Amino acid sequence: MMTYRKMMMLAAFTPALLGLASAADVAGRWKAEFDTQIGPQKYVYEFKADGDKITGKATFEREQAKGEVALKEIKVNGDDISFTEPLNFDGQEIRIDYKGKVSGDEMKLTRQVGDFATEELVAKRVKEPAEKPAEAAK
Repeated sequence: MMTYRKMMMLAAFTPALLGLASAADVAGRWKAEFDTQIGPQKYVYEFKADGDKITGKATFEREQAKGEVALKEIKVNGDDISFTEPLNFDGQEIRIDYKGKVSGDEMKLTRQVGDFATEELVAKRVKEPAEKPAEAAK
């Protein structure tokens, strides 16, 4: 039978453990294509979990521009996710704030581009092909 003390310790650590599991659940590559005021955009978001720390980057393709940017302020709490993409536009930095929910292999996000625009998008997890046995044996 579980003692009161053990139950209290379990209750105290459960939220932290759930947070770690969520950080690991978001790890990987996610693709999104969406329309904006300046035309269609294609993104690949890549998140890496190291314990409770999450890092990420975005590779993008938009009208006459391609690039990669480090994502900032990445937070995962349960199925909620938020992060910021710094955008340098004509020498000015504009914040692009993302907020949304992760559900399995989908991430539904709202993207707030400075004070200019708000866009909705869905990013889908990129399934990496399984390693072939012949390649693993090399």
